[in-house]
Amino acid sequence: MTDQTVVVRDLRDAPHFFDAVADRIWRAWWEPHGFPLSHITGLLQQSLAEEAESLCLVAHVEDRFVGTASVIASDLEERPDLTPWVAAVWVDPPFRGAGIGGDIVLKAAHAALDTGAEAVHLCALPGKRAFYERLGWRLDEKDVGTDRLDVFSMRRA
Repeated sequence: MTDQTVVVRDLRDAPHFFDAVADRIWRAWWEPHGFPLSHITGLLQQSLAEEAESLCLVAHVEDRFVGTASVIASDLEERPDLTPWVAAVWVDPPFRGAGIGGDIVLKAAHAALDTGAEAVHLCALPGKRAFYERLGWRLDEKDVGTDRLDVFSMRRA
């Protein structure tokens, strides 16, 4: 970990991180299922539009990519009625354990709630349950779908 300041910005304001964000999201969740990188770059490109409902945040130290989180309409096929979602949360290994993941997740959640949504949702493997609960996420469901995911929500205060 570095002593330098980690900055979290909208990817629209730091587009030079586009390739790094797309690469991490693709390698973590899509490549293992046989999807091409172009699938993610296409989805991510949509979040760069000025009027986009989706949002991608990027954490960085100067020009070094640190992490990312997105706000998207739907992240769980089994729960199509829930929207919006914080998704694609990633922090590069050298930066883990320093609070960056929590910071970027909360910034994404608040950005979603600031649009007027009553609640924002997130799904994760059960091993991440304590992490999200410490951040203030409420566990709504367990064992959802074939991956047996936990489903969380955060509501407007």
